[in-house]
Formats: sequence, C-alpha cells, structure tokens
Amino acid sequence: MARSPCFLRSLPPPTIRPTTRRHARPLRPRTSASSAPTSTRTAHPWRIVPSIESKGSQSYRLPALPQPSDPFRSHRIGRGLAVALAVCLLACVRDDLPQGTENVAPPSGAGDRPSVGEPSAARPRHGRGLWILAEGTVRVLEDPARVEPLLDRAERLGASDLFVQVYRGGRAFYPAAPFVERAAFVDLAVSDRFGDLLAAAHARNLRVHAWVNVLSLSTRRDARLIRDLGPSAILVDRVGRSLLDYPDFDLPEPDRRYYRMGTRGLYLDPASIAVRERLRATFRDLVERYPRLDGLHLDYIRHPGVLPFSPGSRFGVGLDFGYGDEARARYRAETGNPDPIEGASPGVVRNANDWDRWRRRQVTELVSAISSDVHAARPGLILSAAVIPYVDRAYLSLAQDWRQWLESGALDLAIPMIYTRDDRLFRYQLETFAGWADAERIWPGIGVWLFARDPERARGQLALVRQNGFPGEVLFSDDALAGAPGLLDRLARESQTPPVVALP
Repeated sequence: MARSPCFLRSLPPPTIRPTTRRHARPLRPRTSASSAPTSTRTAHPWRIVPSIESKGSQSYRLPALPQPSDPFRSHRIGRGLAVALAVCLLACVRDDLPQGTENVAPPSGAGDRPSVGEPSAARPRHGRGLWILAEGTVRVLEDPARVEPLLDRAERLGASDLFVQVYRGGRAFYPAAPFVERAAFVDLAVSDRFGDLLAAAHARNLRVHAWVNVLSLSTRRDARLIRDLGPSAILVDRVGRSLLDYPDFDLPEPDRRYYRMGTRGLYLDPASIAVRERLRATFRDLVERYPRLDGLHLDYIRHPGVLPFSPGSRFGVGLDFGYGDEARARYRAETGNPDPIEGASPGVVRNANDWDRWRRRQVTELVSAISSDVHAARPGLILSAAVIPYVDRAYLSLAQDWRQWLESGALDLAIPMIYTRDDRLFRYQLETFAGWADAERIWPGIGVWLFARDPERARGQLALVRQNGFPGEVLFSDDALAGAPGLLDRLARESQTPPVVALP
C-alpha cells in the first residue's frame, strides 16, 4: 500500500527513556444515571462498578473535580499542542494499518475510558485540597469577614477542595442537633457560619468537606460526651489506667521516663457501643443538615500513639490502649478466648495476635458503620480520612488498618499525612503508595508549614506528588499559608505552572 507523504518522516525516531515513574490508572469518566452500571451498594454512578479490565475485579472512581476559572490555562495550551502533534502522527501512519481494522468496534467498556483524541476538558484535573482549622490562628468560622480572604487564598493556590474542621474536642462548630455539644460562638451567631462558608465556596466552584476529629476529645475533661456516657467511654491502657488518670495528659511515672505520648489528650474507646452510637448519630445529623455538603473527612480515627512505637502487644514492650472492661468482656464473648491480661503474667498478653486483630476491627467497624450511614443518607458523598502514612505502625500500634478501608470500599479517599522535611523519605513513601491498586484514591497530605522559610522545598514535594501520578494532594494548612505570604505566593505560582524537578 502506498504511504502518504508526511513531513514528520524526515525527523529521527524519538528516543525512549526508561522510567520508574508510575502513572495512576486514569479515572473513568462519570456516566449518566441511565447508563451507570448496576451496583449492589448504591446506584450512584461513581461508587464501586464492575471493572472493564478484568472480570471479577472492581474499579473505583471519584466524582469529577469542580473546574475553576482557569488556573491551568498554560498547561492546557501545552497539552493542546501535544494533541495536535499526535493527530499529525496518526495521519501519517493510518494507511499503514492492516486493511479492515478501521471499523472494528472497540473492546467492551472502552467507550468509558478517556482517549487521546478527547479534549483535555474531558479529563480529570489535578486536585488540590486545603485543611482549614477551627481553632487555629485564622478561625474562619468565628468571623464571617475572614471567609472571602480564605477563598481568595484557595483560588490562588488552584485548590479544588476545602477540608473545613467543624467538629473538634467533642464540640460542633455548626448548629448541630441538641444532643451534640456546640462551641460557644455557634449559639451566639446570627447565622449558620459553616452553611454560609459552604455556599460561598460553591459559588467559587470549590468542594467542601466537613472535617471531624472522631475519637479525640483533645484535652477537654469537661466534654459533654464524658458527662453523658461516663468515664468508661475513655480508653484504658495495658496497665489498667484510664487516660483520664494521666497527669497533664502525659504518661504517669515511671513510664514517662521511657516513653512519651505522641499527641496528648483524651481518646474515646471505639469498642464502646455507646461511643459508636453517639458518633454515628452525630455525623449522620451533620450530613443530613447540609444537603449540599460534598464530603465528610475523618481525623483521629485511631488509638493514641506512644513513642517509641510498640509493634503489637505480643512482644510485651511499650504501651498500648483498648483494655477497658467493656472491650475485654466483648472480646471474651465474641472470640471465646480468655481475658488478654487478667490472670496473665506481668507484661504478657494472652493470644496477642487475636487481641490486636479484634481491637483493629473495632475501629474498622466504626469506619464501616459511618460509611454506611452517610452514604445511605447522602448517596454520592465523599468519605475521606486523614491517616498515618507509616502503614505498618498504623496497623500494629494504632489500630488503624486504613488500607483495608480503601480495599473494602468503606473509604472513598485516603489522605496519608506525610509531614516531613526529609525529601528522600517523602519520595519513598509516595512510591510505596503509588504501587497500590487503590493509588488513584490517595491524595498525599503535605506539611507545607514546615517550609514557611523555604518555599522551594514545598514546591519540590508537590512536584514529587505529580511525578508519582497521584490525582491530587492536600496542604496543611490554610493557617500556615495565611501567616507566610512568601510561601503562599510561591505555591500560587506553582499551581499555574507545575514544576518537574530531579528526584532527591
């Protein structure tokens, strides 16, 4: 067959460079309700659907990100040139294809995938989230005048999602149901401050997630949850001491000579049925109260940490939690095993692996129950969680099996908090997550506050996120950016022209 002339044939062949970069699987575009695949959990088009790659597996996709005014215009121009070049290449080689292949139907489901020829607007944009503290320096929910400056900062950063803290220390920073303790300013406000922020953010095409500290009561010994549920709602350590008995929320002597608390404070016991029911009712009320809310974001959904970490209870070293009377009674009844510590030798935990597995399951069951509740009340809501990035520590020491939450579909989006100045460690952790089957549902959390005096370092970490193919990231926090204009300016420029840097 005659070959059609093409100026590109005079160019040398391109050089293919090997690379270890992993590209996340492209998210399948949202389908209309009439064409959405059937799901046993919900008919909403972005929940779990049958995979088009292999029979019996599952594919998961998040809703399309909101499109801002145009922070990526220069990026799109470059992609447009690449598409034009690809069209020329296809025109040059089309007559080299075997005859009869032009009209062959694509594989089943191929129409759901973005193709090279589609306009760039049809592809998901890179997401960027911003954590917004309730009780930091900005306190946007306490002063309506601070909302517009916050949204201005978010737009400059090219943000797509705001994670707004609305429940901390057992208190709601919005007009919650009567059984939920509310921050003092909420009852004095003339309007619903969180509802106003939600509407203003949507007007700017920003998604809003309600950020809730699930099991942490901070340092509030007078929290209403304790008054209502009693001291048994608080976690107990292996020695039998309640966190309520810790002086100044630090470890008692002699333990404090050898260990220290990771984050001091009071933590609720996820094995307490009363605790679970109260938290579920609180978050169900929250998502029903705001029908336009885009997501619910779980934080402190774990046991407290003690440094150095204990790799599980079977070694008899370190200090861990979850040894309350109700927890141990339920464990005995559900497993048939003897009590893990009663009657055992000092420092010994009976059937330690079973005990650790049971305690992890209590946290996982709480996450699954919250997921079922909020998705039943609000199909399409995004359930996310801020999680410990060291997966083995989270699993062994903190009862946080967040990888299972992703795999089971209980969690829609995981945000591992990779807060470090060590760029090599940061890259190692990214590359670990990038190899997971669920990497497309991970947005790394970046501690940009660490680089207030060195914005280029923050920019480099953002570049590593993109180089590893993640669909988005979340920055901690708006308070840090509001207090560091130089950092904000540098990251705002980065959002318009994402950099590519050498790996550390």
